[in-house]
Amino acid sequence: MKKKILVIAAHPDDEILGCGGAIARHTSNKDNVAIMVLGEGITSRSIKRDVIKNKKLLNQLKEKTIRANKILGVKSVYFENLPDNRFDDLNILDITKKIERVIFKYKPNLIYTHSGLDLNKDHKIVNEAVVTACRPQNINFLEKILLFEVASSSEWSSSENRQFSPNYFIDISSHFKKKVEALKFYKSEMKKWPHPRSFRGIEYLARLRGAHIGSEYAESFYILREINFE
Repeated sequence: MKKKILVIAAHPDDEILGCGGAIARHTSNKDNVAIMVLGEGITSRSIKRDVIKNKKLLNQLKEKTIRANKILGVKSVYFENLPDNRFDDLNILDITKKIERVIFKYKPNLIYTHSGLDLNKDHKIVNEAVVTACRPQNINFLEKILLFEVASSSEWSSSENRQFSPNYFIDISSHFKKKVEALKFYKSEMKKWPHPRSFRGIEYLARLRGAHIGSEYAESFYILREINFE
């Protein structure tokens, strides 16, 4: 039976870094996958946010996001254009309502999103907003919420006592090449080795997670919620 999958990401590239292999696996199984990108991903590079000055770059990044996800078989991408790395300047209720609107429109069976333990503030806020949007209410279509890890954020957690500890793994051995192919559209966001968000760093992480379950490549997640409606 086909599933409806919704990936909720803070920035363009987070969706591929966090679960690009899982996305490709879902679409190969004929599941329907939609992506929601909340932040515009550019303007934090300047001291002051200037959308007009960066209009061309913002449009180019949107196009790259669409093309990257098309590689993985995704047809629907929602953009919210929130200020990059400035989510803490916004009312979290407004962010939550944007997420609720897409959830009730799309009615996903499975949601992938950020861990609340990430170093990046936008990631933390997206996690909180998703958890709030998915509070117990009339959403009996949502069966599972999985939190993904993002290289250079999840492992750099500022928490002394809590770190990303996966308890759910997806074998992406047959889909890792597509993940890398999709990430090439985000070349400007990738770093040089030995940075964890380098192409080699992404491969090593996937190999490490694969070794945890006896496969060549894997992605790891934390199960936030799982409900059996049967």
